[in-house]
Amino acid sequence: MDVKKQVQQQFGKNAAHYVTSEIHAKGNDLAALLSISHATEQDTVLDIATGGGHVANGLAPLVSKVTALDLTENMLEKAKEFIEGNGHTNAEFVQGDAENLPFQDETFTIVTCRIAPHHFPDISSFIKESYRVLKKDGTFLLIDNVAPEKDELDVFYNTVEKKRDYSHNRAWKKSEWLSGLEEAGFEIGQLITFSKTFQFDNWCDRMDLAENEKRELEAFMLGASTDVQRHFHVTAQDGHILSFQGQSVLIRCKK
Repeated sequence: MDVKKQVQQQFGKNAAHYVTSEIHAKGNDLAALLSISHATEQDTVLDIATGGGHVANGLAPLVSKVTALDLTENMLEKAKEFIEGNGHTNAEFVQGDAENLPFQDETFTIVTCRIAPHHFPDISSFIKESYRVLKKDGTFLLIDNVAPEKDELDVFYNTVEKKRDYSHNRAWKKSEWLSGLEEAGFEIGQLITFSKTFQFDNWCDRMDLAENEKRELEAFMLGASTDVQRHFHVTAQDGHILSFQGQSVLIRCKK
């Protein structure tokens, strides 16, 4: 099964979890994105890989129109229920691929994507497509989980994510994002990092991880070196992981 089919399968069956997920619905990064978007009622927004629709929902009352795009039909349906249930009537919902956007060049004044690119098989194509559909002087707002710069920690983090979610492809390092965005033509304006604490059981349950797979993942994490566990702030009790910490980044760019 290719990566995109895996994404559709995984998120299709867990769509409702992402609408109600605390990390997705109420994260500090979401409030920061809305704040630095400087969105106005003249703006037209594309929210790529909208997931539960939280970014589109937050921007809808501020702008002229929001287009919420997702690869997974079930996820799009849940996002539509959520956004329209909040009374917003200026959103449209499009099923589509982040790496091959179904829009003409220079269509939107703001393009957003939050906590999704680590699922994309070809992040460089996603960046190029985001640049293409953005109007000149438009704003690109990106949020994603990032891997540490140190290779050992990068490998550990991406392995953990893959064991928990087979649709995970790879979380980029911050340095990869900066170079990738600038190579595509974006001018980077702001970069903000956020610490993210994951409650282990809830984090696994969001992906309906089987109990034996959860225990295997737990053993893998507890078997890591002291330095690795310290970096990710792994906390455990009676041989079971309670929580660990990762990092996400918010980057604001101009075309």
